[in-house]
Amino acid sequence: MADRRAFNVVVLGIGFLFIFTAFTTLGNIEQTVLKSLKNETFAGSGYHSLGIIYGVFSFSNLLAPTVVAITGPQLTMFLSGILYSGYIAVFITPYTWSLYFTSVLIGMGAAMLWTAQGHFLVDNSDASTINRNTGVFWALLQCSMIFGNLYVYLDWRGKDEITDENRRTMFISLLVLSVIGTLSFLTLRSPQRHEEVISEEESQSLLSKHMVFKQRANSAVKEAQSEFRTILSLLGSKTILLLSCCMAYSGLELSFYSGVYGTCLGSTAHFGGQAKGLIGLSGIVVGIGEIVGGGLFGLVCKNNRFRRTSVVFLGMVVHFVAFYLIFLNIPDDAPTVFSTTTQRRPYLAPSVSIALLCSFLLGLGDSCFNTQLYSILGRVYAEQSAPAFAIFKFIQSIFAAIAFFYSGYLLLSWQLLVMVLIGFTGTLCFFMVERMQNIGDLQEY
Repeated sequence: MADRRAFNVVVLGIGFLFIFTAFTTLGNIEQTVLKSLKNETFAGSGYHSLGIIYGVFSFSNLLAPTVVAITGPQLTMFLSGILYSGYIAVFITPYTWSLYFTSVLIGMGAAMLWTAQGHFLVDNSDASTINRNTGVFWALLQCSMIFGNLYVYLDWRGKDEITDENRRTMFISLLVLSVIGTLSFLTLRSPQRHEEVISEEESQSLLSKHMVFKQRANSAVKEAQSEFRTILSLLGSKTILLLSCCMAYSGLELSFYSGVYGTCLGSTAHFGGQAKGLIGLSGIVVGIGEIVGGGLFGLVCKNNRFRRTSVVFLGMVVHFVAFYLIFLNIPDDAPTVFSTTTQRRPYLAPSVSIALLCSFLLGLGDSCFNTQLYSILGRVYAEQSAPAFAIFKFIQSIFAAIAFFYSGYLLLSWQLLVMVLIGFTGTLCFFMVERMQNIGDLQEY
């Protein structure tokens, strides 16, 4: 039984590795690719597409637990993988309507996929293996930021523009990866305890399959209603209201490092033939920053309140340093130009080294905020973890969607200023929550 569960965890991680190697790479280059289209009838925006995905994702999270409970995690992940593959396939021959239609579908699919992943990982773990299994899955997932972006760097290095042939080759390759990841979910095996429950039901033969399915659906709906009421009650709590500002910041910087910053590098005329390749190289360095930060702060500093505030403060400082260097190094119009490269001159002569240092700092800072948000939510809401994390993903996704929608219109300096203001406020609010928890612990003691 242990071998079967270990096999499931590894295959689950490999499936997500393939799917998100494709999707993460796509998100990093999407706006650049769409800007390079020579099709005058195409009017889509990569920023708007990503905004739709995160917006739909945030609201679909409310329905995802019910769907997963009815259909089962394995089938849900397979169907969601098909939606991811469909979205990637659109870029082989893009049309405006298909881009936005599949953006809605993948937003729903993402909510189902991540909810099913959580269910399946828990089903294949126990108290002694949950930390190991989570670590294995996380390590495989984080590698997705490296392989696809490495391909972008090697393929686009030295190219001034992306031709239709370059685009088709890139997205056919990404589609193949996504399909392989989706098909891998079919090889997952039911955990032993699940099989025992099924065999017991079959041996009893008291209910038809239709009745069993109906019971599962009714039970899932009741559970979803109960969880939704819990979410509404938590939304009015002082702790969640304070942490919501930090959650909002995590959404803003998520959109910036995952879709906006790479586009800025690719649009910077001063980088010349290096510009397009830098998009992939930047994605790799962001991934390295995420892995270093996640490993250092997520594992070493686990469940230590003092270190939580220190790590969040470090994340704020690291991000603010990155924002200042980006402000000096990248032209102000980089995120807003559409059919041309940048026209404005930055304060410093653009440097590839500084640009990549900023990529690392963005990934490192993101891991600081996310690991500590998960840590404090897990501690404060140990008995209500699912609703608390649902609120986190909801707020994060909403603000990521908002950021993607304004990214094509606001100059870089204004986008950085918005993140500085909300990031500083969010850090202060995080400190207030920690202080509240410390006082509460002292009073209990």
